[in-house]
Amino acid sequence: MNFIVESIARFGRPFTNSLIKLGFACRFLLAIVRHSTTAIMRPQLTLREIWFAGVLSVLIISVSGLFVGMVLALQGYDTLQRFGASSSLGILVALSLVRELGPVVAGLLFASRAGSAITAEIGLMKTTEQLAAMEMMAVNPIARVVAPKFWGGVISMPLLAAIFSAMGIFGGYLIGVQLIGLDEGSFWSQMQGSVDFRLDVMNGVIKSIFFGFAVSLIAVFEGYDSPPTAEGISSATTRTVVTSALVILALDFILTAFMFRGV
Repeated sequence: MNFIVESIARFGRPFTNSLIKLGFACRFLLAIVRHSTTAIMRPQLTLREIWFAGVLSVLIISVSGLFVGMVLALQGYDTLQRFGASSSLGILVALSLVRELGPVVAGLLFASRAGSAITAEIGLMKTTEQLAAMEMMAVNPIARVVAPKFWGGVISMPLLAAIFSAMGIFGGYLIGVQLIGLDEGSFWSQMQGSVDFRLDVMNGVIKSIFFGFAVSLIAVFEGYDSPPTAEGISSATTRTVVTSALVILALDFILTAFMFRGV
């Protein structure tokens, strides 16, 4: 009987630990919101984090968006040509990027590049006792360090997603018009006539805000919660990337169901 009870307890322990950690993350989020006045009163702190999380990610976001758009145009043209609808390539590229690929792929890249860096930086500050030193000097580390990084990530993510989509559309133009030879006027006019600003563009922006919120929270929480060792920082960085990717994909499914399917 004891063996059965212990087996059930062992099986449910990971689920229980996950719920406990989720509870700590919610309390951590409330603490960030409560101490966000420092980030508002001292905007240079948030601007610095926007530079590190956002501006320094522009290159990888731009290059990735360009190649994704080029591949999308190549694959899309091959499919559309079979049905005699190759002139609709601009619509296919624009809707795919603005609605789906732009926010999702930019979110995954943001988690890999900026999210992991945020976790590692906070974890290193904890390991070298910089956060403890702040507390000794009556400086709240959540207000001084965590909140600016969190809001910097939330603000950066929609801008990066927009850059990704714009570069992807440009890549689709290079392949569709410059390489394949589709009519340039038809490419842009069909795209302009079929992409709805509220339904397509704004919903894509809302998605990217949700993704930025989730990735930023996971990154700062994992860094603040990491054990103060080299192995602890390494594990926390890995958890940030893996958890962020899973949360982005799950959120994308839920948001897409509500936005475009009317669930």
